[in-house]
Amino acid sequence: MNERSPDDLGATPAGARILVTGGAGFLGINLVRRLLAREQRPVSLDLAPFDYEDCRDRVEAIQGDIRDPETVRRAAAGCAAIVHAAAALPLYSPEDIRTTDVDGTRIVLETAQALGIPRVVFVSSTAVYGIPDHHPLLESDPMRGVGPYGIAKVEAERVAVGFRERGLCVPILRPKTFVGPERLGVFAMLYEWAYEGRNFPVIGRGNNPYQLLDVEDLCAAIELCLDGPPETVNDTFNIGAKVFGSLRDDFQAVLDYAGHGRRVVCLPEGPTVFALRVLAALKLSPLYPWVYATAARESFVSIEKAERKLGFAPRYSNRQALIRNYAWYVAHRDRFAASTGISHRAPWKQGILALAKRFF
Repeated sequence: MNERSPDDLGATPAGARILVTGGAGFLGINLVRRLLAREQRPVSLDLAPFDYEDCRDRVEAIQGDIRDPETVRRAAAGCAAIVHAAAALPLYSPEDIRTTDVDGTRIVLETAQALGIPRVVFVSSTAVYGIPDHHPLLESDPMRGVGPYGIAKVEAERVAVGFRERGLCVPILRPKTFVGPERLGVFAMLYEWAYEGRNFPVIGRGNNPYQLLDVEDLCAAIELCLDGPPETVNDTFNIGAKVFGSLRDDFQAVLDYAGHGRRVVCLPEGPTVFALRVLAALKLSPLYPWVYATAARESFVSIEKAERKLGFAPRYSNRQALIRNYAWYVAHRDRFAASTGISHRAPWKQGILALAKRFF
């Protein structure tokens, strides 16, 4: 992203208070650090405590639930803009996903309108496209969310569009799966296996193009939506890497960087997907349907609209993003080696897959 002076930051100048919902999460902390570098005043609202020692004393952190209107109102008071990144991820219960991702989004937008906050950047997901039948995906393509998370994101976008029609500026970003410092979740499995010197499996031949995204590039897109004129940014944009390859080649780059001489191993698609479906139903695997149903398929979106209208210019390829994330994992591994969770900040419990790695 081009450097800008504080005087030319448009809608959110230096010194502005900006609420980041989900501010203690993986995306949240990366965005908070960038806002601080822009001399802005981020406010974090998250269920989790804001425990980052490098910036904790410079952030107003409110621990609370976006489903509580009074908490959201208290956090948003005096803010010039909101970045709505909080969400219940796929490992949460269907009820928590629906109430957080749909009802919580409605509460955030209602609060912004009531307080006169003119702009809410909503971080959605390419999960709204479901399991597509063509590529690249365009913003105008039908939304067919798969599973509770994908369905909730579709409904949340509809809520957001409704508030646009009521005069609020609501840029909607649909990022591909994004990685980078602080990212664990399902990717911790790749990084752990690479670190331990194991081969790593992919579903099918692994030669399907699969686009990812670096969190820094997503933060840059959010900044463009905070800064740009409403007539430009009040729209919906796909966000993804410009340069990407196949899962087999991009995951192999991580194994090569780990330095153990290990390889990506391709598993037959049909039997593997069937086995993962059964394991997921028995709650023995963290891989939910959208992951294993799309892993052997092409998966990439067009970012032409964001490039043309926003000036979006991603810096990182898939490989660079994954290796950057792996290097962070190795440097901080002692901090979380014995912990698991259901957010992107914690390694997901591998279940029976932790036993399977012995064969790789």
